[in-house]
Amino acid sequence: MSENCKNNPEISVVVLCYRAEDAIRSFVSNLTKLMAGRFGDDYELILVGNYLPGSGDSTPLIVREIARESANIVAVAKPKAGMMGWDLRSGLAAATGKNIAVIDGDEQMPIEDIIRVYEVLKKENADLVKTFRITRGDGVWRKFISWVYNILFKLLFPGLKARDVNSKPKILTRTAYEKLKLEADDWFVDAEIMIQARRQQFRICELPTLFRGLGGRRRSFVRFPAILQFIKNLFIYRLKEFKKR
Repeated sequence: MSENCKNNPEISVVVLCYRAEDAIRSFVSNLTKLMAGRFGDDYELILVGNYLPGSGDSTPLIVREIARESANIVAVAKPKAGMMGWDLRSGLAAATGKNIAVIDGDEQMPIEDIIRVYEVLKKENADLVKTFRITRGDGVWRKFISWVYNILFKLLFPGLKARDVNSKPKILTRTAYEKLKLEADDWFVDAEIMIQARRQQFRICELPTLFRGLGGRRRSFVRFPAILQFIKNLFIYRLKEFKKR
């Protein structure tokens, strides 16, 4: 891991870069300009380029190269010991900011949303702020699956203000993040954040956003077995919540 950044900047942004390869260069370039325009030098980017050994993925080399060129960028690039949840947790563990945001590096989410969720976090004195997708460019099937998933979530975890559990960016204060005990190694980690936020009675705010399609750049990493695992995990975590009462 790079040692570039100073401790405790105003905001850390964890960027999930899995298999982004060269496309991450323009994403980071645009994000750097956005962050510098709003925060000056008081920010850090955590580029998570964890990889499967032997896969030929150039992402870890690229994020390390980018980090060497900026004192505001940290590269986390380790052999994978899990999937998206493990990547996210490794990025969060490297973040030193007073506030911590998370976004995917595939350009499906507007990077400007990071500033939007930060401003609401401060204005509303919230613990967690996130987006919800009002339009989606990833197809009818994914829209349907997301709709079913969010309905199930609301039924199993009532009272939580979350219209779109998996939507990013999410931003938390450091105090809120340190109350979480995240364990998920897979795609369920977004839901795990929201379930624990519910348990901790976080003040949560949501903002609408637009969600772009991948445009043929790659296939979605969320396959049918992952969807079944999502649903299974919802019921497992519901039982865990009963035990914690």
